[in-house]
Amino acid sequence: MTMDQVQGPQPSSTALERDARLVSTDHRVAPSEIAIGVVIGRAAEYFDFFVFAIASVVVFPKVFFPFAEPVTATLYSFALFSLAFIARPIGTVIFMAIDSRHGRGVKLTVALFLLGFSTMAVSFLPRYDQIGAWSIYLLAILRIGQGLAQGGAWDGLASLLALNAPAERRGFYTAVAQLGAPLGFMVASVLFAFFMLNLSDADFLDWGWRYPFFCAFAINVVAVFARLRLVATEEFSRLLEQRRLEPSPVIPLIRTQARVLIVGALIPLASFALFHLVTVFPISWITLFTQRSAGEFLMIQCSGAFICAGAVVASGLIADQIGRRRLLMVSAGLIAIFALCSTIAPLIVEENAIGQTIYVNAGFALLGLSYGQSSGAITSQLERRYRYTGAALTTDLAWLLGAGFAPLIVLFLTARYGLACVGLYLLSGAVTTLLALSLSRSEIRQV
Repeated sequence: MTMDQVQGPQPSSTALERDARLVSTDHRVAPSEIAIGVVIGRAAEYFDFFVFAIASVVVFPKVFFPFAEPVTATLYSFALFSLAFIARPIGTVIFMAIDSRHGRGVKLTVALFLLGFSTMAVSFLPRYDQIGAWSIYLLAILRIGQGLAQGGAWDGLASLLALNAPAERRGFYTAVAQLGAPLGFMVASVLFAFFMLNLSDADFLDWGWRYPFFCAFAINVVAVFARLRLVATEEFSRLLEQRRLEPSPVIPLIRTQARVLIVGALIPLASFALFHLVTVFPISWITLFTQRSAGEFLMIQCSGAFICAGAVVASGLIADQIGRRRLLMVSAGLIAIFALCSTIAPLIVEENAIGQTIYVNAGFALLGLSYGQSSGAITSQLERRYRYTGAALTTDLAWLLGAGFAPLIVLFLTARYGLACVGLYLLSGAVTTLLALSLSRSEIRQV
């Protein structure tokens, strides 16, 4: 008698997914349908991400770190913010094991409910002046829960989208999958701006800030159903059978594909560093060092996110014409120029609202151009059986190296040495991306 016979059958979503496919194969799922599911899922993840990010500046320093002066309190808050990026690759490993053992439906359901719960639960946390340091510990635990869940939420649907798209339009559909980021930021920033502009400071810090967190669970429920519907499609089943989107053991992956993982994590570094330097960091600078309303500035950033969305779409159209690798090199070069301008003339941003607005909008435009094609940049160079897990881990590492500690490091440096440090940090990311691209000379394809 085998161990499985002794323990009995393990719970699995495989049968349910098979049954769902039987009723989902009456028509071929078009790339546009897959794109809608991908955008909904990504937008939900980024909404959770940005709700925490914005609150790390305008709420947490006052609610959970009232004992520290404002800059130090914000640094503490950014340290907590970084925990999710450390937890994310761990979440990927854990949920890949769940995927292998119980099926992708179970994995996605558990991950997205964990993400929604971890975000929503923040809205119920007591303040520091009510339970002391326990409020900080609970906030840290929930942030780690977000990170684990974000690692588990990787579903391969973006790869599925590119695989099902016409070869001559893969750049465009790859970019469409990235639209979740600006959409998630728009919703989160508008919600916070609404409460900040329409409530007194006392009411906002008492209960207003909790509402965006409370909305997260409902948004993630919608994302669960949108993504599970696609997991049940015939195309998804076919790709699994071709071993292109199956989880693989992590140790053999690292042992045999280490170089590709490292290069793949470094290629998006310029984009991911810029990601936080036009979203999270500017809010902290405005809040700490200027008299400008944070709520008003969030609306400026929301308009920048619209520009970012347009640039994401443009990146796909351009990549289909000139190639993905060339576009990534051009965008990294433009980010380097943008970083040099920020280093040479930081006072343009520091001293006037017009300069701040120009910086944000230009940064968002460059972010869309680079971010639209940066994710999973060299997945095609991984061995086929490692592509699914390898793409997830390269993304996790890129976020950790490029973005995870960016707000913390840059605020620490700028508070002491000035805004020129923003440009220097961003320039280092752009140079790293260009060097990584030089190590990957073959054309980058999403396959």
